[in-house]
Amino acid sequence: MSSDPDPLKQAALDYHRRAPAGKIKVVPTKSVVTQRELSLAYSPGVAYACEEIVRDPNTAAEMTSRGNLVAVITNGSAVLGLGNIGPLAAKPVMEGKGMLFQKFAGIDVFDIEINEPDPQKLIDIIASLEPSFGGINLEDIKAPECFVIERSLRERMNIPVFHDDQHGTAIIVGAAFINAMSVIGKRADQVKIVHTGAGAAGIACLDMLVQLGVAPANIWVADRNGVIHSGRTDLDENKRRYARETNARSLDDIIADADVFVGLSGPHVLTQDMVKRMAKQPVIFALANPTPEILPEQVKEVCADAIVATGRSDYPNQVNNALCFPYLFRGALDVGATEINEAMKIACVKAIAELARREMSDVAVRAYGGQTRSFGPDYLIPQPFDPRLLVDLSSAVALAAMESGVATRPITDIAAYRERLNTFVFRTGMLMKPVFERARSDLKRVVYAEGEEETVLRAIQHIADDRLAWPILIGRPAVIESRIARMRLRIKAGEHFEICNIESDPRFKEYWTLYHSLLERRGVTPDGAKAVVRSRSTVIAALMVHRGEADALLTGLIGRYHKKLRYITDILPLDVDVHAPSAMTGVINNNGVFFFLDTHVKLDPTPEQIAEATLQAAIRLRLFGVEPKIALLSHSNFGSHEDASALKMRQALEIVRARAPDLEIEGEMHADTAFNEEVRDRLFPNSRLKGRANLFVCPNLDAANIGYNITRVMTEGVALGPILMGVSKPAHILTPAATVRRVVNMTAIAAVEAQIRAAQAGSST
Repeated sequence: MSSDPDPLKQAALDYHRRAPAGKIKVVPTKSVVTQRELSLAYSPGVAYACEEIVRDPNTAAEMTSRGNLVAVITNGSAVLGLGNIGPLAAKPVMEGKGMLFQKFAGIDVFDIEINEPDPQKLIDIIASLEPSFGGINLEDIKAPECFVIERSLRERMNIPVFHDDQHGTAIIVGAAFINAMSVIGKRADQVKIVHTGAGAAGIACLDMLVQLGVAPANIWVADRNGVIHSGRTDLDENKRRYARETNARSLDDIIADADVFVGLSGPHVLTQDMVKRMAKQPVIFALANPTPEILPEQVKEVCADAIVATGRSDYPNQVNNALCFPYLFRGALDVGATEINEAMKIACVKAIAELARREMSDVAVRAYGGQTRSFGPDYLIPQPFDPRLLVDLSSAVALAAMESGVATRPITDIAAYRERLNTFVFRTGMLMKPVFERARSDLKRVVYAEGEEETVLRAIQHIADDRLAWPILIGRPAVIESRIARMRLRIKAGEHFEICNIESDPRFKEYWTLYHSLLERRGVTPDGAKAVVRSRSTVIAALMVHRGEADALLTGLIGRYHKKLRYITDILPLDVDVHAPSAMTGVINNNGVFFFLDTHVKLDPTPEQIAEATLQAAIRLRLFGVEPKIALLSHSNFGSHEDASALKMRQALEIVRARAPDLEIEGEMHADTAFNEEVRDRLFPNSRLKGRANLFVCPNLDAANIGYNITRVMTEGVALGPILMGVSKPAHILTPAATVRRVVNMTAIAAVEAQIRAAQAGSST
């Protein structure tokens, strides 16, 4: 154990040491469990793939990982703020970069640390790797060698080559600059820029600012030797481009009246006195890490209206390369770009800037402790965890690559591409796509019992943007409006949703009177009815659906499931020929989509209730475009046990087959038997279930709920539901753990169910 008192240091060391050591690993993408699979993966089957690539080299992107594989390469000559620590010590940084590529954009990475200080030899080594990779990310290579290395590799290689320290930083600074100019109301060609630090990132930032319209004559640069002026003899070609004819020799000499300061140098370079002499409402990008050129609080002490950005996560406006590089490569790889050109970089800059001018996403809010920010001095660029970065930036880069002529695999349907990217962010996306499309075709009124909840309000923003339903929020108008304002959402009452005021709705007498009439023979008095309706928003929601004022309801973000269920079933009758409600919950993970039944309602259902729930569930699966493949689960495998639990599932199977003989269903069986067709065929060759089951019907509530939750957590799956079935009107009870995305998904499901029921009612009249 280290004796160092710094708790962050010890935590970081423990983090990296925790088994398995490091941060990345390589896993196979195909199954190799049978002799045949081995023959396909390796000899002799692999030869056919090799021959196909010889015939057409472009097929390598189809039959190997190359099209989604990036090399993160360094020689360790300029690692973070640590300097020339060598390639071995740089490996934790490169592994971290690889982890970000995978987590943010689904890109696979091999980190390659090369023990070679000679630039030309390094160029030769990296260039020889082209057959292995779809792209090259250069990292932590010192200036000025990095300029030569990147330029040479871009000329020699026919795949994207990107030096993130240079151009990643430049892209983020460019986006922050665009938005800062918008805030202070100045044009790029009007501002004076003072820049400290003329290394790789510094020069790249200056080049980017010029591309964005800054006049070179308005740029003043200082490095560790002072102002870069035309009389200096120690300047390389990159610095000479920014040399000025001037007698100024220090930062203090050039800072007066500067509109923008960009620092990529070292700590405490910019003083408070210098800030005082800058232009009104100055923009200060103090980006040295870990200690910036000046701390934001020091700036604010002498200039309250200054706009400040740093490279640190503990201050607003963090200039973080993670905002850029995963998505830039995602777009480049997906179109088979031969390079990352200026058009693609500028597209990335503009997409980042535009995204910051929209409201913050719910995922970003959760990632940053519930803080909601809106575009302005303290929010110039998005947060790194904003999931919209993948969709917006990658598609912008892909379009720029195609328009600039460097795409070898152009995307013909950019809308479909954005949908695919969105599916990576929200893995429910593809499953929900047909549901969303149908919901949009005929907007239904969905009432939300917990209309004041932040999760609901954020969901309503998505629902309004996607036109999935007409929301009705139950709550106090003042509370709803204040929370919308605090979260900086764009939705407005009357325009995007309506409010049922729980404190003073004019329909209150009608509501309690109806509630009393429905339950007076169950001991509910008029005063009791008034008290319940006044205090139970789920009851109001159900009454609105009963009266035809809403088409569907969502509740459950607060309170207990079964209490909400009782309120609903007291008011809304069950479907014809249904004796008990049930609930189905889905899990979407990397293996597909799987549904579990009954996860929330019946503790110990009868065979009849199991059969009813199964038939109801099969209908819902088809709503998603999923053909039901149903397994009745048990501790018994096709008659291996004769106890009551096994017999119950056997009886349920008989009932289902009698009512729906064409349904693909089998049982009773173990869960692994349901999942693995090979095992099932060996045990029960005459099974009517083919392939892998997607609906797992459990013998009791314990089994279903445990199975669903274990599957969801252990596979890092996304939950869909619970979907309440058997009630005659669309009504769904969520759980307190429901996310914004789950609320959105369940809204679409409820809306489509309302459409279907309305159509059925119309056809029967």
